[in-house]
Amino acid sequence: MGNALAAAFASIALVHGGFVDGSGWEDVYKILKKEGFDVSIVQNPTLSLSDDVEVTKRVLAQQKGPVILVGHSYGGVVITEAGNDPKVAGLVYIAAFAPAKGESVGSLIKDPVPGAPVPPIEPAGEGFLGLNKAQFRASFAADVSAEKAAFMADSQVPWGLDALNGAISEPAWKSKPSWYLVATDDRMIPPPAQQFMSKRAGSTVVEVKGSHAVYVSQPQAVADLIVKAARAVAKPQ
Repeated sequence: MGNALAAAFASIALVHGGFVDGSGWEDVYKILKKEGFDVSIVQNPTLSLSDDVEVTKRVLAQQKGPVILVGHSYGGVVITEAGNDPKVAGLVYIAAFAPAKGESVGSLIKDPVPGAPVPPIEPAGEGFLGLNKAQFRASFAADVSAEKAAFMADSQVPWGLDALNGAISEPAWKSKPSWYLVATDDRMIPPPAQQFMSKRAGSTVVEVKGSHAVYVSQPQAVADLIVKAARAVAKPQ
């Protein structure tokens, strides 16, 4: 693909989800940079949805032209709201929540399907949630090395209840093209829920055998979908 497409298309912004920070995008970032793209990492504090949308919009404001906005997990909620920004040309969901109007992570997970894996979420101080460290790898990052999964567990960012319960005012996927990577071994967001949300959003879907941390374990597959999205909306030279 090389620099020609990257020149035709301005930039990519990567938005992380709950319990983690933007460093998990490093290998995806490296692949996209090698392709010639301008790539930004949004370090959203996950205190509240409104704060995270504002942080994302500040990054968007610094971009020269149209942006592909990418979200993992709760980051999908952030891009669903922030993606209404006029600079956003397309949305890419990576094992992510893609809520409809009025929905939040809290509303989407409140009635789990019988038999579905239950994430080991526990209190992490008043108003915040964390993932049980002993169960972190099995639920979040089963296909990541034990050493890296332990680091991710120990470097968790507490997830604010105001982020969990932040509701969408208008989903950007109604007016912007979207792509969705379903992680078929996900034990945080059940694959059938991912398939339902991606279909509802009218997304172009790919399925990858991977855990919830597919963006860490399978960066090439994730980057390939992002490049596909960029190619689809690139302006001809």
